[in-house]
Amino acid sequence: MQYEAPETTKAAVGLLAKAKGSAYVLAGGSDLLVRMKGGFVEPDLVVDIKRIKAMREVKKTASGFVIGAAVSCAEVNENKALIKAWPGVVEAAGLIGSKQVQSRCTMAGNLCNASPAADSVPALVAAGAKAVVQGPKGKRKVAVEDIPVGPGRNSLKKGELIEAIELPARKGKSGDAYLRFIPRTEMDIAVVSAGVSLTLGDKGVIKDARVALGAVAPTVRLVKEAAKAIIGTKLDEAALEKLGKAASAACSPIDDKRGTIEFRTKVAAVLAKRAAQIAYKRAGGK
Repeated sequence: MQYEAPETTKAAVGLLAKAKGSAYVLAGGSDLLVRMKGGFVEPDLVVDIKRIKAMREVKKTASGFVIGAAVSCAEVNENKALIKAWPGVVEAAGLIGSKQVQSRCTMAGNLCNASPAADSVPALVAAGAKAVVQGPKGKRKVAVEDIPVGPGRNSLKKGELIEAIELPARKGKSGDAYLRFIPRTEMDIAVVSAGVSLTLGDKGVIKDARVALGAVAPTVRLVKEAAKAIIGTKLDEAALEKLGKAASAACSPIDDKRGTIEFRTKVAAVLAKRAAQIAYKRAGGK
């Protein structure tokens, strides 16, 4: 196995593009190193991106936030400006693994690992986040929901890697939230999860919203019908009921040892409604 630790994005892309055999990017390694130790993958090349300065920074810009691909979730949880603007995204990032894992794991790695139950992804999808993808043909921006294409599979092409994740600037009265259901109280994989982001207009009426569900389909699912159910409302009981029904209708889960199809479908509605209520309150709604 060849190990490389380039200091620029260009160099990292070059190594990945020229690689013969299987090539993997090492950000935090909380997924990759476990899979290597278990014998599930045997890389021919590992490209460590932690020495790339641009990928180790969180920047606040006029258009929002740029979170480098190698920024740990622990660092995300310590950024006060990010916590204020996107508390739901920060909460989701803070649920990945243990305290020790938090100092290593990254949201970009969580996204590229493409687990349907990834914690940070529903919150990022609800936030309308973009992945900044660098490759041999240059840079492109991709909606976060378009990166995973199936369990363990992503849409990145040979030579490409995620350089950063971009979160938009907050507009007016806005709020977001992320919730998950797990059998244990800590360090477990989501059986169902929900992320909601919304913006209020006059008199507390929701003028924009995004709702995302995790662990209920092969990939995290952006549920447009659920968002439509609450736009134009003050999140009253009727709107919440429509939101729940839309969330359940969007589910296509599997039966496994952690939850049944029936259970996941029902809990998706419950979590979507609760997350919407939290987001609404954070946005200043009453």
